[in-house]
Amino acid sequence: MNKNIKSLNLREKDPFLKREKQRYEHPLPSREWIIELLEQKGVPSKIEVLARELSITEEEYEFFERRLKAMARDGQVLINRRGAVCAADKLDLVKCRVEAHKDGFGFAVPLTPTKDGDFVLYERQMRGIMHGDIVTVRPAGIDRKGRREGTVLDIVERAQSKVVGRFYMDRGVAILEAEDKRLNQSIVLEPDSVAHFKPESGQVIVGEIETYPEQNRPAVAKIIEVLGDYADSGMEIEIAVRKHHLPHQFSEACTKAAKKIPDHVRKSDLKGRVDLRDLPLVTIDGETARDFDDAVFAEKIGRNYRLVVAIADVSHYVRPDDAIDTDAQERSTSVYFPRRVIPMLPENLSNGICSLNPDVERLCMVCDMVITYAGNIKEYRFYPAVMRSHARLTYNQVWDWISDDLDHPHKAQIDTLYKLFKILQKKRFERGAVEFESVETQMLFDDNGKIEKIVPVVRNDAHKLIEECMLAANVCAAEFLIKNKHTALFRNHLGPTPEKLATLREQLGLLGLQLGGGDNPTPKDYAALAEQFKGRPDAELLQVMMLRSMQQAVYEPHCDGHFGLAYEAYAHFTSPIRRYPDLTVHRAIKAVLNQQTYTPNKSWQALGVHTSFCERRADDASRDVENWLKTYYMRDKVGEIFEGKISGMTNFGLFVTLDGIHIDGLVHISDLGEDYFNFRPEIMAIEGERSGIRFNMGDKVSVRVARADLDTSKIDLTLISGGSSGKKRRAKTTAQTGSKTKRKLTAKEIDDAMKTPVKQEKPAAKRRSKVQPESAATSSENGKKKTAKAKTAMEKAKRKDKKPSKSVKIKVKTSDTAPTKRKGRSKAK
Repeated sequence: MNKNIKSLNLREKDPFLKREKQRYEHPLPSREWIIELLEQKGVPSKIEVLARELSITEEEYEFFERRLKAMARDGQVLINRRGAVCAADKLDLVKCRVEAHKDGFGFAVPLTPTKDGDFVLYERQMRGIMHGDIVTVRPAGIDRKGRREGTVLDIVERAQSKVVGRFYMDRGVAILEAEDKRLNQSIVLEPDSVAHFKPESGQVIVGEIETYPEQNRPAVAKIIEVLGDYADSGMEIEIAVRKHHLPHQFSEACTKAAKKIPDHVRKSDLKGRVDLRDLPLVTIDGETARDFDDAVFAEKIGRNYRLVVAIADVSHYVRPDDAIDTDAQERSTSVYFPRRVIPMLPENLSNGICSLNPDVERLCMVCDMVITYAGNIKEYRFYPAVMRSHARLTYNQVWDWISDDLDHPHKAQIDTLYKLFKILQKKRFERGAVEFESVETQMLFDDNGKIEKIVPVVRNDAHKLIEECMLAANVCAAEFLIKNKHTALFRNHLGPTPEKLATLREQLGLLGLQLGGGDNPTPKDYAALAEQFKGRPDAELLQVMMLRSMQQAVYEPHCDGHFGLAYEAYAHFTSPIRRYPDLTVHRAIKAVLNQQTYTPNKSWQALGVHTSFCERRADDASRDVENWLKTYYMRDKVGEIFEGKISGMTNFGLFVTLDGIHIDGLVHISDLGEDYFNFRPEIMAIEGERSGIRFNMGDKVSVRVARADLDTSKIDLTLISGGSSGKKRRAKTTAQTGSKTKRKLTAKEIDDAMKTPVKQEKPAAKRRSKVQPESAATSSENGKKKTAKAKTAMEKAKRKDKKPSKSVKIKVKTSDTAPTKRKGRSKAK
């Protein structure tokens, strides 16, 4: 009885019991209290023992076990194979996401980024683990390459539940070969599902995993869908959606909730909003845009300017934790494919009530700024408003008006916006923001869904004008949240790590370039470097080198600044229709205006990790589709000759961008010519050993399309002409290498040499003299050398065998003068 009272008192000592009672009618011990008890005990504890110590009843036991498993999924505890619960901090565990490589190894990337880097996982450790799995890892030292090693202790969460791939039969066994090459282990298919769907060999199918792989056992899946043949129209998008696990169907609850959203602004929605319906706000977007989430207006106020950036008020319609918000958070971003978009929000919101369509009332969140003539933001304020877009304009339309100084209904406002843009752009250069210019392309399709042509998207000043307006609003949003001490997702972009900086400096030094700033270069130093190679043929590659030296931009709940844009604080505010972090920033700003606090349903850190991951996932999926479509387009071009430019190189070949169609292909290093070609990274060139032919970045070449492989989305090219002829490297002669290759002759070799008649050498000498005439002095010296060699060989033979065969006759050339010892070489007279 006393023991039960002691256990009950232990439960009542929970410092977070009051909070748990507010959340639950029958509260369980809090997570924090469970972890504290485990740390106090200092040893792993069985679930049953913990339950007894915390006075968990039989009715509560199932829910208590669920809480412990949820804590294990979040990396707070580890439940080992014996069923004992361990405190994660005691084991020094790190919760990671597995990034597998197609060659079998992988990396465990910590969900909470640290300066220590990722853990390398060797092939034997990857058995039983699949790409994307969430695991707990214990640090296990450093390998010989300086990488952190880790030991996977437990698989917390499986990432792969459905796998898309090709169907094959291998010796009577049905196999699913995954499209994602990072899933490099074949998956066995259940016979019943194969018999039901009856797929043909090579068709694209979707399998649902029923048994996950273990050390010596493959994964087993059943077929749930047959998508069709690999080359069917639109198949590339269907594959990418499933390969990257993109949520592409809204839940039933989300669809029902979206239908209840009105298609117009109601009078009740106007309460507490500023009326901007008469302000001539306009939207400026691309020709194909369908969702308009930003509108702008500018006017001159004395020497300064007023800039109004109005953003669609999605947070008014999508409430925290409702059905629409749940689906939006899961997607985190809209995914853009050629001819198709997977939106973050249902269409009646993204293209309807939330979109700032022309001549209709819309709710918005406004950043109202005063910008000085020097480009500094003097003051700003945020407020909810109602607006009416006065025009839907396009980038090309606005740029034509500006460049040709044409008259149009919005001339006064567009001209004011352009003057303000020039001021902001000048400030950008002074700030030292890094400018990267890259060629973007757009695919144009015919009525049958095939690519008709690929054209470059020219980025004009109208694009940059809107960009500068959005940057100003984003900076104000970040500063507003920091000033009011409200947590939110900031967009952090850090500069180079010491290792990446050292690599970059080494590469630049070999190319005759220099990055200033010492151990801590600033964005200005990077901008100055970009000016150094502006106009160089290898400028694109140098841009890539600069980008790779920086760290990847991520969403985080603390502010570290944006290195590339040279901002101390930066947050995404301007695209809540297509980015979930922007929606959370809107909610946080509204909370501050209402003197409240906004807290998401998961921790800010976890939300930042999730949204950053979804952003990269969307980019990967879009890239896969574009590469596949380009490869399909080139299938009809096999055998054709194109002119192109070398845009990249590695130790296995050259990447060439074809003129006119902006598609990259690979010329393998073995196809560059009849020579041994070597990649010389120090000068960013590939050079032939004997010919000296060199291929440099930016060189013009002529190539033939050899193959367009849809399975790998790769285009192979063969070289027709190109490369600059360099100075031939001299091959080392026998005279130069003789000292290194001399060795003692064996007795048999000497016997064979003595059996060979020397008189045959005379005509050979004559033949040599026709090719390369020798002077008398050189001939005499050669004779002396041969005589000396012959005598030396005879003496060695005598020492080796004192009784040589009597049948051996030796003929040697002699000269009148005895050979003399010489130091060094004698010069031919």
